[in-house]
Amino acid sequence: MKKDVRMISRLTAMAMAGVLALSACGGKKAETSTTTAKAEETKAVGESKAEEKAEEKAKEKAEESGSEAFDKLVEEAKGQTVNFYGWGGDDRLNQWLDGFYAEYLKKNYDITLNRVPMGIEDILTQLSAEKKAGTAESDIDMIWINGENFKTAKENDYLYGPFTADLPNFKEYINQDDPETKADFSYPIDGYEAPYGKAQLVLYGDSKVGEFPKNTAELLEFAKAHPGKITYPALPDFTGSAFVRNVIYDIVGVEQFQTVKEDKEAVRELVKPAMEYLKELAPYLWKEGKTYPESAPTMMNMYSDGELIMGMSYSAYIVANGIQDGSFSPDTKTFLFDKGTIGNTNYIAISKNAKHRAAAEVAINAMMAPEVQLNRYETLKTIPVLDNAKLSKEVQDAFSKVDLGQGVLPQSELLNKRLPEMPAGLVPIIEEIWQEEVAGK
Repeated sequence: MKKDVRMISRLTAMAMAGVLALSACGGKKAETSTTTAKAEETKAVGESKAEEKAEEKAKEKAEESGSEAFDKLVEEAKGQTVNFYGWGGDDRLNQWLDGFYAEYLKKNYDITLNRVPMGIEDILTQLSAEKKAGTAESDIDMIWINGENFKTAKENDYLYGPFTADLPNFKEYINQDDPETKADFSYPIDGYEAPYGKAQLVLYGDSKVGEFPKNTAELLEFAKAHPGKITYPALPDFTGSAFVRNVIYDIVGVEQFQTVKEDKEAVRELVKPAMEYLKELAPYLWKEGKTYPESAPTMMNMYSDGELIMGMSYSAYIVANGIQDGSFSPDTKTFLFDKGTIGNTNYIAISKNAKHRAAAEVAINAMMAPEVQLNRYETLKTIPVLDNAKLSKEVQDAFSKVDLGQGVLPQSELLNKRLPEMPAGLVPIIEEIWQEEVAGK
């Protein structure tokens, strides 16, 4: 019996030793598995970091390459005279271009600016004639352009590009995700023009007259109460056309115009309620709506002379400028419709056969420099095209300290009530419909 007990004890000890051995073996395997996993994780992290470094180096190399390419443009542009074609009806803008901007280009790049005042229709006509004649070099270098005119120029192969990716200031200070960086009146830009300034339709009037209309229905009542004292520029004037599109938005809505086909009869049916409204409004306008001012500056002069009590402009801070130079009374105030007003960006393009292409690219890059946009904001009160988030704190503070003057709305309110432009192809169709159904009726 004792012998059996000893035997059982011996077997039990051997079994326990076996269990302990197996347990130790299992622990080593778990340890090995954990170590392997950690090693693989470390390897993956290392590979990820290596990939990130490779991407950073590639980006740096691309930036260096881009910088070198732009440096070559700067060198080539030295001593060149760049011809800037565009509408010349804004005296304040003309003075700024011929003054600060021209001096900036000369001082920093040895480029001489030659501003050529010309309507965009005549510019397109000249480009068309040059293309037909096979002209190798064009005197038109830079072009102030946007909307349906850009669409026409790009579709007819009048423009050089894409070029914006070559410009350091475009890459550094412009919001690449902004819809107005990607499209102009819903038409793809594809790098063929760079932002110049932002605009938004504003209404202005004499605050002594009373409360301003907040929509088209109130505008009709306002006109009835002040017959002959309100009007708008004849289409296709840029401002007059924008005002009519704003009336259409207020009455018909915004969304459907982003998808409607560019068919005259389809558009005519869609805008019919707005055209009926404009015909109802006409008898209470200046000259009973039988004629309209030829341009926005003409209308502004009529307001300054007291012939009108209200006007509109694509320059968001026109009232401050007008009060400052004495053309507007201090009682003039800016206002918007409750549903908002149309805003857009205007751009600078380069003609396809520009004689001074290097100087044009350098000059356009300079237009997007923070110091240039800041001076433009201070002097002309033009809404800047720069992405505020991309600016240094010092530059942000400089912009925020700009005194916008009297009678204007803050930029935040303007942007909160900013409506998108219609597709470029709809604009001339609507202008034709207005001419047929409203003008002189």
